[in-house]
Amino acid sequence: MLAEDLSGALAGISPGVYGARDFEAISQIVYRGAGIVLPPSKAMLVYSRLAPMVRDTNCGTFANYVQRIEQDPAERTRAIEALTTNHTFFYREAHHFEHFAAEVRADLLARIAAREPVRMWSAACSSGEEVWSLVLTLLGPDRAEARRIIGSDTLVLATDLASHVIAKATAASYAANDLEPIPAALRTPWTEVRGDRAVIAAEARNLVRFKLLNLLGEWPLSRPFDVIFCRNVMIYFDQPTKERLVARLAAQLRPGGFLYIGHSERATGPAERDLVQVGPTIYQRRAA
Repeated sequence: MLAEDLSGALAGISPGVYGARDFEAISQIVYRGAGIVLPPSKAMLVYSRLAPMVRDTNCGTFANYVQRIEQDPAERTRAIEALTTNHTFFYREAHHFEHFAAEVRADLLARIAAREPVRMWSAACSSGEEVWSLVLTLLGPDRAEARRIIGSDTLVLATDLASHVIAKATAASYAANDLEPIPAALRTPWTEVRGDRAVIAAEARNLVRFKLLNLLGEWPLSRPFDVIFCRNVMIYFDQPTKERLVARLAAQLRPGGFLYIGHSERATGPAERDLVQVGPTIYQRRAA
């Protein structure tokens, strides 16, 4: 069935270079490594993204490259990174940030005033647009008020499995017009415009710690989180993987903490015992 599904997609490509068996093997490697499901419709995407790596490694054929990534963990990581989707933009799904500002931020400020720690996590942060949107919303338009946040025990963890997007997120430099979706009252105090580039202000950058992390692997996390954003990641997983992930995320929230997921995602499975939906794709962990 797979070969029939791929026959049209692979037309024009020599079977000796790339064929259905190669795609199936790569799909299994990516699923095992990152939980991502690659349907037959992604055959040409796999070819286009990995063909340069087949050439760069002098493998000659995808069959040889499959052997390489099965034996070489570093090259396997590069291949998986090349096949991940990193499309994102600032203030994406604005209702999440509006909810955070209206329903969550005041409680976090009260905890900061009481000298309690505040922890947030942008899981699968990609190139940083999500985490910076969150941090600017937390800091708010009032720099005097924000100084109390900056001087507190507040940290935001931002993780992704792809090193190249972590590097861009850490640099915190973007085309200036990319930040336009963020309300000006939040954008203006916390960005520095340099020609056609905008850089996130140092005060905001200092709140964030970027780490490489595969959501399917171990999570070396020492504290529960007040807020977790994990959006538009589970759409690439099968149902059992989705349910395991959301259960782990729910367990990582403190009672009363909030989980924000993507617009086409749902919290299902065992996590439903711990989470109550409080808005469109917004969940709160039940009190202990």
